[in-house]
Amino acid sequence: MTRRLFLAAGLLSLLAVLPASADKKKKPAAPLPPDPLQQRIEAVLASPEAWRGHWGIKIVSLDSGKTLYSLNERKLFTPASNAKLFTTALALATLGPDFRFHTTVEAAGPPDKHGRIAGDVCLMGRGDPNLSGRALPYKGRTERDGPPLRALEALADQVVSRGLRYIDGDLVADDTYFVFERFGAGWAQDDLIWWYGAPVSALAVNDNVLSLQVLPGEKPGDPALLKLDPPEPYYRVQNRVRTVEGRSPRAAGAEPAAGRRRIFINREPGEKTLEVWGTIPADDPGDTQQIAVDDPAQFAGRYFSDALARRGVVLYGQVRPRHAPAYEFDDLRAPRPVAAGTAPRYVLAGHDSQLLADGLKVIDKVSQNLHAEMLLRTVGRERRGIGSVAAGLEEMNSFLARAGVPEGEYVLFDGSGLSRQNLVSPSAVVALLEYMDAQPFREAWRDLLPVAGIDGTLTERLKDTPAAGRIQAKTGTLGHVNALSGYATTAKGERLVFSILLNNHNLRGREATAFIDRICLAMIDR
Repeated sequence: MTRRLFLAAGLLSLLAVLPASADKKKKPAAPLPPDPLQQRIEAVLASPEAWRGHWGIKIVSLDSGKTLYSLNERKLFTPASNAKLFTTALALATLGPDFRFHTTVEAAGPPDKHGRIAGDVCLMGRGDPNLSGRALPYKGRTERDGPPLRALEALADQVVSRGLRYIDGDLVADDTYFVFERFGAGWAQDDLIWWYGAPVSALAVNDNVLSLQVLPGEKPGDPALLKLDPPEPYYRVQNRVRTVEGRSPRAAGAEPAAGRRRIFINREPGEKTLEVWGTIPADDPGDTQQIAVDDPAQFAGRYFSDALARRGVVLYGQVRPRHAPAYEFDDLRAPRPVAAGTAPRYVLAGHDSQLLADGLKVIDKVSQNLHAEMLLRTVGRERRGIGSVAAGLEEMNSFLARAGVPEGEYVLFDGSGLSRQNLVSPSAVVALLEYMDAQPFREAWRDLLPVAGIDGTLTERLKDTPAAGRIQAKTGTLGHVNALSGYATTAKGERLVFSILLNNHNLRGREATAFIDRICLAMIDR
């Protein structure tokens, strides 16, 4: 065979083993159709008003386990009150839905034959957040079915029925069940005057607040009328509010007002003086603000003393609070040993709370900060023997590790979310929600969350939309922060879990929630 014939034969052999399509250009794979959910969410975020904010989103199908959408899912965000999801989940998982708080009135022994107790009488707080006129269980909205201090009145009735007539010692308001840590790390000073920044105590009555009502005077130029409820002057009030001309914008059929309500309130930290100033129109229906008390144990003790006095009990000593200062503990994560020789105390009266699950609804449905903070400390006390923030957060870390929440994707400093030092990722929130949905108490857990268009902080959101009744989620709001995380059921019945965190925006509150709600509608329409 000649060299030319040999090369030709080799070429033919090579062509025979090559694929028939080798000489054709490979066709590109057909592009995947665009995902409608992704398109709708990106359209929301592309709005000029929305894109300036820092968004974190994760949406997962509980049915398939598939991640349907994510954006910055492992980045850290300030969660605001979405932190309450972590606190209430911790309490439900560690204390159980049937846990009860127990408040007592105690002394060294029973009254003598004259009705006298020679020593002190102690009002012992043990973390019950619902010593108030709040109606429980929660049914769609906050309701009051009794006076704000009815729990103290009931305890006073019990004490008198045990024969108490004279107290030679002091009336001690004891909140040592918790370490004396009234405020959380990272709380803003200007929050502390209002109900949402009320100081934390193991002895809390009426949510540790007073109602301040401002009513117009008889005629323009008169000072306004200020009323505190409960009425005893816990605070000294400096009234500089004046009644002015003009019809109130709230009055029925009012024309544009010549005067308007402008009320300002201030209390310096640690002070007992409320400074109130401003103007109020003569026909204004009035305004009511919830003002935090400075020392909740002292506040409770004073009102309990009044309740006893109205029943004829004579107190020869004084009312004094008893706290457990943090400096008394070597380690706020470990219990303090009980002093040797401590004698058991005689119980004169007691009050058991309703089930924990009923109280948890208040925390998540209406976003009650004080209750969440008390709950975190209660977990620390019950599980570690010390009612401190540090002990509660140690239990939180252990719980989240068991729940499979990614380490490093959360940093918590309080139980309510009022602290701006809290950080969580959307992925961490979704992992927590997935874990809780798989627990035996799944239904009790879901019942804690507001329902869109129906109750709690979502009563007016997504109302009369396809998402009404299909979203169960916890809201979160701070300055420049909005959040919504929970569960959704699509129009086709698919179950979703989601977290939407928005930080560093300059939108008004309703504008921010409107963008979040549009994302919810996109989920529902999937």
